[in-house]
Amino acid sequence: MDYTAKLDEALNRLHEEGRYRTFIDIERKNGQFPHATWRKPDGSEQPITVWCGNDYLGMGQHPAVLAAMHEAIEATGAGSGGTRNISGTTVYHKRLEAELADLHHKEDALLFTSAYIANDATLSTLPKLFPGLIIYSDEFNHASMIEGVRRNGGAKRIFKHNDLADLRAKLEADDPAAPKLIAFESIYSMDGDFGPIKELCDLADEFGALTYIDEVHAVGMYGPRGAGVAERDNLMHRIDIINGTLAKAYGVMGGYIAASAKMCDAIRSYAPGFIFTTSLSPAIAAGAAASVAFLKTDKTLREKHQEQAKILKLRLKGLGMPIIDHGSHIVPVIVGDPVHTKKLSDMMLENYGIYVQPINFPTVPRGTERLRFTPSPVHGPNEMDVLVKAMDELWSHCALNRAELAG
Repeated sequence: MDYTAKLDEALNRLHEEGRYRTFIDIERKNGQFPHATWRKPDGSEQPITVWCGNDYLGMGQHPAVLAAMHEAIEATGAGSGGTRNISGTTVYHKRLEAELADLHHKEDALLFTSAYIANDATLSTLPKLFPGLIIYSDEFNHASMIEGVRRNGGAKRIFKHNDLADLRAKLEADDPAAPKLIAFESIYSMDGDFGPIKELCDLADEFGALTYIDEVHAVGMYGPRGAGVAERDNLMHRIDIINGTLAKAYGVMGGYIAASAKMCDAIRSYAPGFIFTTSLSPAIAAGAAASVAFLKTDKTLREKHQEQAKILKLRLKGLGMPIIDHGSHIVPVIVGDPVHTKKLSDMMLENYGIYVQPINFPTVPRGTERLRFTPSPVHGPNEMDVLVKAMDELWSHCALNRAELAG
């Protein structure tokens, strides 16, 4: 076996299909985000504006977050020193879990190194706690949820995206006595559409199922205190397990679940992804706790964030851009071809200093390749003018369709 040749074949396939992922080297500037510096492979540098970041509210440079992290570093040093059950639990971890439990009005919360790990570890562990568990998973759920459901060894049913009739049919077809869980998201990140949370909870009640929601793209940004769409819609009390991230709106790193004290205790006692992983740095936990606490009381950034998203969508629609608009903060512009999507991304970066990563298969279905913009409160009028002008010129240059998609 020529292993190197096989690697070349695999990588060449991605290049030929226009799906090869390029990681550009950027240096964010504290206090100046979304401005950053692109360090090119030839050693030169170019100033850029980041339009595809997940630091949705700019909290990664907020003074309250930075001060908390500096204080924790001075007090404790860099790392946690171990897993949570072997010297890796500190006052900072407990404080953050308390903030998160309070945020979601749950008895407890459990920290993980990422929301991906939180989803994977929790969903793959639940069948150990509820033998015979059947998990009903939305077909558009995040890869971390899919992986957790796949690895758990239990029964699974994939229902059509946001299709309540299809879910009902699958629930009706199974043993009424079997334990069940419905897993879904509040905001689906690629199209920016919302899950029908109330109706899913109604079905869960009717069929005696637990509910599991991924609020990764909503925590910090929706609801009176930033607890997510379930809080906005007064539905948090109907959700058994809430998954969230600290790496997007909260601007730091890590993930978590919030649930009953017994549920969190059982997951931390049985999930290998929690038990055998070094815990977050105390400085990261401290920064995340400060971010969560700040956004519980400050609505200004959330309001500005929604306003920026509305303005960008309105301006792109005015140019006839084929955007998908479901009313969330996510702004996808459909290109529909992986090669064109990559070309547009490259030209935006090289010619206009705008960084937006192409989104291709398998992240999205073939034929729906896109540029996905994430406007934030720190993107000003000048940055938006440059972006809209660049999109108008490049769309014409590439002779792409301006017919608007049905949103």
